[in-house]
Amino acid sequence: MAEETISIDYVMEAASGPHFTGLRLDGLLSSPPASSSSAHPSSAAGFASNSSTLAADSTAPKQAFFYRSVGRIHFIAGLTPEESERVHEYNFDHPDAFDTEQLLECIQTLRSGQSVHVPIYDFKIHNRSSDSFRQVNASDVIILEGILVFHDQRLRNLMNMKIFADEEADVRLSRRIRRDIVERARDINSVLEQKYADVIIPRGGENHVAIDLIVQHIHTKLGQHDLCKIYPNVYVIQSTFQIRGMHTLIRDRDISKHDFVFYSDRLIRLVVEHGLGHLPFTEKQVVTPTGSVYTGVDFCKKLCGVSIVRSGESMENALRACCKGIKIGKILIHRVGDNGKQLIFEKLPKDISERHVLLLDPVLATGNSASQAIELLILKGVPESRIIFLNLVSAPEGIHCVSKRFPSLKIVTSEIDVALNEEFRVIPGMGEFGDRYFGTE
Repeated sequence: MAEETISIDYVMEAASGPHFTGLRLDGLLSSPPASSSSAHPSSAAGFASNSSTLAADSTAPKQAFFYRSVGRIHFIAGLTPEESERVHEYNFDHPDAFDTEQLLECIQTLRSGQSVHVPIYDFKIHNRSSDSFRQVNASDVIILEGILVFHDQRLRNLMNMKIFADEEADVRLSRRIRRDIVERARDINSVLEQKYADVIIPRGGENHVAIDLIVQHIHTKLGQHDLCKIYPNVYVIQSTFQIRGMHTLIRDRDISKHDFVFYSDRLIRLVVEHGLGHLPFTEKQVVTPTGSVYTGVDFCKKLCGVSIVRSGESMENALRACCKGIKIGKILIHRVGDNGKQLIFEKLPKDISERHVLLLDPVLATGNSASQAIELLILKGVPESRIIFLNLVSAPEGIHCVSKRFPSLKIVTSEIDVALNEEFRVIPGMGEFGDRYFGTE
């Protein structure tokens, strides 16, 4: 009896070692293509600490990002005929029991924006199913969860966040006995102790407060483009499924003109409202119909819009809908030859030097035309810090060009795309926005 007690105590002590899953947020929607913008989260757990529950709860569809989960358990290497005959002696919880090389290849493929086929391990035959697999598509967040995920340094290097879901040793042991002995006909095995977690979550998947904090952290990282860290005056409006859905529609080459205009107008209105939020304000008190005093703010009075003809004119109606009676000027710049810097026409309010200016152009590509327009505004006496440049889509090259030359100017956009191609078109982009909007394709 004493020997059995010692054995159980040893097993419980050994079972308390951490078993991890990796949580990674790589790239963080910087502006790699939608297909390669995957963040790579992982969650970790003491064995039988419900790391799968933690992974599922931390990515419940209440946030505006897409996720895919990859379980390490399906990367158990198949047993040889000799090993199958002695399966009860096989240590499934040893690092050598897993095909780590295939798992590394799987994660790296997902990082590159490609889908992968994940094997399905059949515990009844102690081998992988030969005729079935699970396809995992690239996504914003890739969660890698399971035992010993933190063991291999190469896997840890692919993780941006590592989470360990802690649970009481007796609870973990009871879960493991129920699973391994009842469901898999296996003996109890201890696991390797690892100490690589960034975050330790007591009570595992039942700790909803900790899970919510992790979800918030992931969401914040996904919504923050790397360029926003370099240029603090670059603002990308917070992504939601509505915004991504509208971008999906207006980027579709087969969308009708009516729908393109409708959803473009919706997005433009959101960008304009966000841009207006960066204007200065003064505190103001009013008396409500109930006789109470409400302390709020008063809108900026000296304001005007300036559209870069022609596509910038598509944003004028949204600005007028938000700001009653606003003055709007126009600038026409030759976009072909001379690096798109030849000024053709301008008509601006006479007192523009006294106003805050919302510069309108739905696409920021090279930044040459925008820079020419900004230089004109500054020449007219508008302080650089009073210019807010509004657009729907920005290329990193354009942001670099404008932000380096005009560091005090604010840029507000709804998405930052991947890059410019050899023809200086934004990729993936929206094509010629003005032609699509005004029906002159």
